[in-house]
Amino acid sequence: MDEVIESGLMHDFDASLSSIEQELSAGAYSMSDVLALPIFKQEDSSLPLDGETKHPPFQYVMCAATSPAVKLHDETLTYLNQGQSYEIRMLDNRKMGDMPEISGKLVKSIIRVVFHDRRLQYTEHQQLEGWKWNRPGDRLLDLDIPMSVGIIDTRTNPSQLNAVEFLWDPAKRTSAFIQVHCISTEFTPRKHGGEKGVPFRIQVDTFKQNENGEYTDHLHSASCQIKVFKPKGADRKQKTDREKMEKRTAHEKEKYQPSYDTTILTECSPWPDTPTAYVNNSPSPAPTFTSSQPSTCSVPDSNSSSPNHQGDGASQASSEQIQPSATTQETQQWLLKNRFSSYTRLFSNFSGADLLKLTKEDLVQICGAADGIRLYNSLKSRSVRPRLTIYVCQEQPRSTALRGQPPAAGGGGENGSGTPYVYHAIYLEEMVASEVARKLALVFDLPFHRISQVYRQGPTGIHVLVSDQMVQNFQDESCFLFSTVKAENNDGIHIILK
Repeated sequence: MDEVIESGLMHDFDASLSSIEQELSAGAYSMSDVLALPIFKQEDSSLPLDGETKHPPFQYVMCAATSPAVKLHDETLTYLNQGQSYEIRMLDNRKMGDMPEISGKLVKSIIRVVFHDRRLQYTEHQQLEGWKWNRPGDRLLDLDIPMSVGIIDTRTNPSQLNAVEFLWDPAKRTSAFIQVHCISTEFTPRKHGGEKGVPFRIQVDTFKQNENGEYTDHLHSASCQIKVFKPKGADRKQKTDREKMEKRTAHEKEKYQPSYDTTILTECSPWPDTPTAYVNNSPSPAPTFTSSQPSTCSVPDSNSSSPNHQGDGASQASSEQIQPSATTQETQQWLLKNRFSSYTRLFSNFSGADLLKLTKEDLVQICGAADGIRLYNSLKSRSVRPRLTIYVCQEQPRSTALRGQPPAAGGGGENGSGTPYVYHAIYLEEMVASEVARKLALVFDLPFHRISQVYRQGPTGIHVLVSDQMVQNFQDESCFLFSTVKAENNDGIHIILK
């Protein structure tokens, strides 16, 4: 009896294997292809029990080998050649009775190439616009339609150079051949040459029709990590990785996963997370960043008198230097105040502590080289010291003519009425006479356009024209009283430093 039961079980097992092989062969995929996929090696103890395992409705397999230089628990990395066609097999992975609402119907998939690095995701729109400027007329991602099988109604949006979309029938064999035209080093800051390229992601999002016939109901998303090289560069990189692994000891090799002939796209969140972005059958734009709180901060006058551009010599250094305790609203105000208004949306959710944690390399990748370095310097560096500081106090205006003898400067720090003189600090970034006149006009509310000349009272009361050379020979922290007199031949005024 036992022999009969055992024989029956073996027969059922053989029949099951035969059935699986027939299904695979119907889709032109051999059993060796499937067994070579990394999904069969995943043995994470944190995964749910078999009875609770979520069964994805679809599976996407890219026919490109994974790198052998990837550690066991890291995500696979696949190297692609620029412009080469790579097959992505669209597989119906549903069990019997799953999602009957899509049986016999078409679904829509959007394939896009996006950034793997979170810092580059924040600036995706700017990065892609820069690429478009350098490569006019080119696309980051294309479908090789003649080689593709089973795809219907293919579409590309001229404003979305990194996405393609199409309809397909899950019941039929479907393969989309893609071509990635951007290479990883095009988004690397140029420093020394031979830069390490940034990784991308190939992501597939699939949708079904809603009651209005629009493909907006999200069904499944999956992606994989890739790097793109110039033609044949991926083959050389794969060979280099393989040779490096061959030189490792058997113990070291155990820490790395083997290279698989094909790449499984692993499940992920849709891009973006909100399916409403796919309405009207068009690929979604890159994620936008909107400020949660409107900012009403005013931009200071660039012609301020202090080295920190604060006006009237008032010390407000604390407002110039962003603090870790700054709220998101205060951070927005600081960005506006320091001429980073184009990045307020990008950093809308950043507090002062978040912004200060970013490294110089982070900021260069997010904002580009010029603005990234400027933002880093604004965040990290102290205020620039002025080249010269003088202290100035204004006497009561007098109508004395220029050739007359003005009274001597008040002594003892008081004027004739016993009221102490109040001096203002004038900070000069430029050691020129015009800078002295401009700063005096700003601090003491004088009409700058009416200042004809600036003089210094010399020995025996003579008036010496203040030149650039004289300013360069001022002693730091010198004190001056000054008065104004009307010019003789016009409506202007002269300033006399005493």
